[in-house]
Formats: sequence, C-alpha cells, structure tokens
Amino acid sequence: MSQTFLGAVDQGTTSTRFIVFDSEGNLVASSQIEFTQHFPHSGWVEHDAEEIYQSVLKCMSSPSVTAYPIKAIGITNQRETAVAWSSATGKPLYRAIVWQDTRTIDIVRQYTDKAVFQHVTGLPVANYFSALKFKWMLDHVPAVQEAARDGSLRLGTIDSWLIYKLTGGKRHVTDVSNASRTLLMDIHTLRWSQSMCAEFGINMEWLPEIIPSCYDLGSVEDGPMAATMIGGCIGDQQGSLIGQRCFHPGQAKNTYGTGCFILLNTGPRAPISRHGLITTVAFQVGQTTCYAMEGSIAIAGAGVRWLKDGLGIIQSSAEIETLARQVPSTDGVHFVPAFSGLFAPRWRDDARGVIVGLSHGSNKSHLARAVLEAVSFQTREILDAMSLDSNTHLEALKVDGGMTENDLLMQIQADIAHLPIKRPKMRETTALGAAMLAGVASGVYKGLEDVRHHIPDRDMETFEPQISPEESKSRLKVWKKAVDKSLGWVEQ
Repeated sequence: MSQTFLGAVDQGTTSTRFIVFDSEGNLVASSQIEFTQHFPHSGWVEHDAEEIYQSVLKCMSSPSVTAYPIKAIGITNQRETAVAWSSATGKPLYRAIVWQDTRTIDIVRQYTDKAVFQHVTGLPVANYFSALKFKWMLDHVPAVQEAARDGSLRLGTIDSWLIYKLTGGKRHVTDVSNASRTLLMDIHTLRWSQSMCAEFGINMEWLPEIIPSCYDLGSVEDGPMAATMIGGCIGDQQGSLIGQRCFHPGQAKNTYGTGCFILLNTGPRAPISRHGLITTVAFQVGQTTCYAMEGSIAIAGAGVRWLKDGLGIIQSSAEIETLARQVPSTDGVHFVPAFSGLFAPRWRDDARGVIVGLSHGSNKSHLARAVLEAVSFQTREILDAMSLDSNTHLEALKVDGGMTENDLLMQIQADIAHLPIKRPKMRETTALGAAMLAGVASGVYKGLEDVRHHIPDRDMETFEPQISPEESKSRLKVWKKAVDKSLGWVEQ
C-alpha cells in the first residue's frame, strides 16, 4: 500500500503545480510553474487558457514527478474563472476571465431581486461568478458569438478546459463543486437550471456535463503520463475541505491565501443563508452529496502584498510577522482592506479601503499588526454568520494556505475568533484532497471514511485563545465601527 502513488494537478490563480503523494498522504514530489497575469483595463483580470494548459503539461513532465508510477490523477482548480473555446479547433476563443475580474459590475446592478438567484443556486448575483463572465463574452467577443452560431462553442471553468484538453477533447465535463460556482446550477437538483441559463442567455448545449467529484474521467491522452487515469475533480476550496478531513457536518476550515475562504460542512442539507454567506456543494462521492456554507474574503495575503509593493513598508511578505511583533497591539489602528469592495458577509461593492484610529504615535508596526488583525476580524464575522445560519458552534477551526506560516497571525486569529486554531504540518491540503478523490475512484481507498485510516489527522499544531471571550467581543465591536467608515465611498 505504501508504494502506491497518487498525483494532483493544482491549478491556481498565479501558478500551476503537480504534486505526488503516497497512499499515506505524504508529499513525495512536486513541480510548479507560474504563468502570466493580464490586466488589460482597470478591474479586468485575464489568463491565457492555452498557457495554463501548457503549464499543466510542463509540470506533469517534470523529472521530479515522472520518477513515480502514478496510479491516478485528481484535478483541483481556481474556481469561477470562465473559459470559452471552440470544439472545432480545441483553442480558446478569448482569454479566460478570472474570478477576481470586476468588468460585469454594471450587469450585476441591473438585478434588484437577488433572492430568486440564491434560492435556486445558493449564490447571490455578483461579478465573482462564472455566468456573468460567460454573458459578457457572448455580448462582446465576435469569435464567441460566431462559435455560438455554428454550434462549436464550449463553455466551462478551468477544470472543464483542462479535462477536455487532457483527454484529447473526449470529455466536456465539470464536477458538482465547480458547477455550483457558476450561478447556473440548481443547488438542489445538481443540474443546470433552465431558468438561470435563460436569464443569462446561455444555451445548455454549450455547458459541460455535471458529474460527481469522484469519477472515472478516462485517461490522459498523451505525454509522460499517457494512459494514467483521471479520477477526481474538485474546486480548490472544496479540495482543501477534503484534504483537511472535514468529512462531517460542523467541521470547518479556512484557507489563507490571496483572499480567505472559510467552508463549513453542512452534510446533506443545503441551507440558504440569511446572513450573507454562500451555499455551495462541498463534494459528491457516489450517491452521497455533501454541502457547505462558504464565506469569502477578498483581501488577506493581498493586504500583505500591498504593504510590500504598494507602500514599501516590508521587503518580503515574511517580514510582516517580525514587524508586527515589535508592538503589543495596534494601539487603536484599524485597517479595512475593501480595495474593491467587501465580500461576505456584507457584499458591498461601494466600500473602499480605510485606515482609522491613527495618532501621532502610530507607526508602521501598528499598521502591519492591523493588517493581520483585519484578516482575523473578517474571519470572525464569517464564523459568527455560519453559527447563526447553521445553529452550529464550532469546536475548532482548521487552517491552511501560505499565510498560516505566520505564527503571530494564527495566535491573533485564535484570540479574535476565540477558537482553537489547528494547523497541519503538511500544508498542501488542496492538492491532497484532489489526490484522495483520485485514490477513491481508482480503488486505492474504499471511500472517504477509509481515507481516515490511511491518512489520519496528525502533526497538528494548535493555537489556543489567550484572551477572554468578553475582550474578543469588545474588540470585534470596534472593528465593526471601522468597517462602517468604509461603506458608501462609491456612488451606485
């Protein structure tokens, strides 16, 4: 069993990686390639889908990973990013419009009755989701319009595009977790919604088939991994939920990256949030579908990069911890990082970033600590919303992502959330989740519960709260006052 190896394509927002795990969840090899970010206009973010595909091939061809006999591959990917391509040529018709892109904000504002979308799809109308990006391409890109007329148009998210290319055009599919991020899937039936597709002018024939997250997708067509089974597909944040072994209702994780993504497993229920959260599919394995409530934070690690690239206060992201430790508190300084609005739980695109509470004694250390606290306060607000929506009290929060290397942030998070924070030694949980699915599909594991026997929770470091619940609530109250100052800066 220990000599069985599983691979994972981890296709992210700024880089592509291929990671090899053994059947006990140990990372044994990896390769990584960054790719180009395109910003053609203010608020526009694009990727070259062909470049992304080539980056996957290069990672899969790295000698460091081809040295292992891989039984099956799982795919995990940046979600919501929209791709349009031609089935006649297999080529993209336009650059992929990335999840961060805000060009569709005027379309979003046309919809005043947003409740109907959430009851069907679990999502609010927001430029975050794929349907509006598809609509924009259909309205503005002649090549997409021509392909729609001649029947060769194919639409999908990054997972659909990669599977299509890796299987030589044989499979046009997406899994339920990615489909649930499009604003087009009925969250209850797990099928494309006729009413939602009609609302955005999308023919369902252009869309991929929706399949379970754990599924035999066929095999890689060519290259060093030709004939290797593709056995799983899942959105990156849901992949992390699996990788953290949050298989049961009431378990939650937070990934600290460019933004933050908090998911709470709600089991077979798909509760519609009344407190600003998203209902999403966590995963589907066999006939079992698991749902989650999600809260998204736009600016987390991006705030640290702003200190480095925008203000020049630090020379590397790692320096923020040293700088923030030079003071015992922010001394009343609060930073609200609403650079392009606020995501959950407020969903306010009229908000903009503010720094409040400055005095003559304020310095760069106070600001550095305020940036870390901003991440923690936003997380606390989402956890509170999850508690209200699910009537669940978390016992702990599992964490992963690049920012979790920061011990000070983890302690601040434990204090502000007033929860134990559990950090795994092996942080590549997103890729591990995809590899687990591939392992189940290929028979390495009998099911997700069997995964626990082979890959138990282990080597977890815990950060316990060091302040009282009353102090935590008091600090949260001041944070909310700061957030109020950020609202209404952009006229609707």
